[in-house]
Amino acid sequence: MTLGYIIAATLLGGALSVLIAASLTVAVLGRVVKSLVSLSAGVLLGTSLLHVLPEAFDSDAGADRLFAALLGGLLFFFLLEKAELYRHGHHHEGDDPHHHHHHGFDAEQAGTGGWSVLLGDSIHNFCDGIIIAAAFLADTQLGIVTALAVVAHEIPQEVGDYIVLLNAGFSRAKALLYNALSGAAAVAGGVLGYYVARPWADLFPYLLVVASSSFIYVAVADLLPQLQRRLPLAQTLAQVAWIGAGLLLVSGATALLHAH
Repeated sequence: MTLGYIIAATLLGGALSVLIAASLTVAVLGRVVKSLVSLSAGVLLGTSLLHVLPEAFDSDAGADRLFAALLGGLLFFFLLEKAELYRHGHHHEGDDPHHHHHHGFDAEQAGTGGWSVLLGDSIHNFCDGIIIAAAFLADTQLGIVTALAVVAHEIPQEVGDYIVLLNAGFSRAKALLYNALSGAAAVAGGVLGYYVARPWADLFPYLLVVASSSFIYVAVADLLPQLQRRLPLAQTLAQVAWIGAGLLLVSGATALLHAH
């Protein structure tokens, strides 16, 4: 049953992102991505700091070792990104002049560097799958909340990559296919995580801390810096509202699960 939950959860984000990308125009997608980036920041921070980390620290594992695992996880994902193996950007052509990218930047990214972009996204998704598996193995309710956080982040990530590929001249069908294949890496990570981590219950608190480090790193290194721009008051309030909606979404999902 747990394996079924893991497979369903890892399939959900990729399927939703492909469905959204296939059904909306590029202009609408651009606006959707901007809103979902703020929502994702709230969901990731709320899930990691209010749910996953407290679950890990409620275990018998020593706090000093768990904090060391958190630090190691943050450094690990930093190094993966430095090696261009953990890409999680959400920009697209013409999205904002403050990005300081020259015209055609995304075409270059998806052209000569397109395969490295897809490889980085696949590794990111694979790591997300392992994170979801570890959370479900620790507790089903925690797994659902963690999967919600991954899905909330994966949708704008995959939709942003879809826009990049379209700007580079890829057909809609080809761009959707590449996104779907990249998203399938999460399923592989989830299945592998289930079979590898299941016999090692003592490691679950550390896996949860590493999961939190992934969420925190993405939120702090990628999402929040995108929001730190001088904007009109209405847009700033909209960002804050979407972040708050992300926090409420996590809290509401947790309360609903505990009620059942």
